[in-house]
Amino acid sequence: MLQHQKEIVQATVPVLQQHGETITTEFYSTLFEEHPSLFNIFNPANQQNGGQARSLAASILAYAAHIDKLDQLGGMVNRITHKHASLEVQPEHYPIVGDHLLRAIRTVLGEAATPAVIDAWGAAYGQLAEIMTGVEQKLYTDGREQLGGWAGYAPLKVERKVVESETITSFHLSSPTGAPLPTFEPGQYLGVKAHVPDSAFTQIRQYSLSKIADGRTYRISVKRESAPAHIAAAENGLISNHLHESVHEGDTILAHVPQGDFVLRSNSKPVVLLSGGVGITPAICMFEHLARNSSHRPALFVHATTQRRHHAFRDEVRSLAAAHPHTRALIYYEKVTPADVQGRDFDVEGRITIDSLRPYLFEQATDFYYCGPVGFMAAVEKVLDQLNVPLSDRYSEAFAPDPSFITELANA
Repeated sequence: MLQHQKEIVQATVPVLQQHGETITTEFYSTLFEEHPSLFNIFNPANQQNGGQARSLAASILAYAAHIDKLDQLGGMVNRITHKHASLEVQPEHYPIVGDHLLRAIRTVLGEAATPAVIDAWGAAYGQLAEIMTGVEQKLYTDGREQLGGWAGYAPLKVERKVVESETITSFHLSSPTGAPLPTFEPGQYLGVKAHVPDSAFTQIRQYSLSKIADGRTYRISVKRESAPAHIAAAENGLISNHLHESVHEGDTILAHVPQGDFVLRSNSKPVVLLSGGVGITPAICMFEHLARNSSHRPALFVHATTQRRHHAFRDEVRSLAAAHPHTRALIYYEKVTPADVQGRDFDVEGRITIDSLRPYLFEQATDFYYCGPVGFMAAVEKVLDQLNVPLSDRYSEAFAPDPSFITELANA
């Protein structure tokens, strides 16, 4: 990519800030109109609620702002490429996306989209596509060549189906042939592909692995999603409801080898794991790993949920904390009933606040990992800001299309 093209791309950052979401909304509209088969990859619900357009706009803005210092985009590239790998995005998809992105820029910007601007953005997109496909092809190769690995999607047998709470059910999966399963890092997820009867498309979802690797089984824990009023029930929660209602012990599901970059960093610093709702699924896997690891790295598991009937893995978390002195658990219930016992079911009534959390924190520098719905993530960010936790000690994943990495990039 030529220097003058980089300068043009950087000069368009204010335009992207103003029109980025409009451009990406137009992009998705024409993309799916002309290539409806891509609904087999993209979650339709994220198109209806605008989440995917916002996330893409944030990605484009980050890329434009850092076009001459791409080494600072490592976090964004890793997150996107791992997600792409779980979706089996292939090199041939990139020219299609690039064509529609440039068309959307022309449509929204009109005369401001001069030939020079379009040429610069074409070159920029080509550069990004080359970076992405290179990383993704390595992920595919690693997934295929590792012990027990495979390419694409392979059937896994549901050995057990366990109700963890009113909304969360776990699926214990194994190879139908008894072959070993690839290892994974705590915090990673499993891509699951399913076709629901009467649905026009195959759908892919990512579900966090909620128990550490043992070489033979995986456990994913799935929240049954209910559609908000503004989202068509036929789209939002389609796969989670299918898994809850129609997939039983002895059945098989199609799964991708584990992916994901929301993983524990290798150091000796204490760890605080904060989760809200179904965000507990990667957090409990991380907690189990830290509890059983011989390094005895201090760990505090903090979980917030609305009430007891929505509280998954209560006994599992308490048992891990009780058996391993270097670990502790702190549970928040927003609503407490007379039947709830403090110290057994919950520890703190209400939501996470700096005052209720501070007494349990470690005195030395600590790594904070947090995961959950977008509203929970914002609340945790506020608490961490109040605690003056540096961005370098924060690691997060939101369970929605999310532009949160922009915060990190903006301070790079």
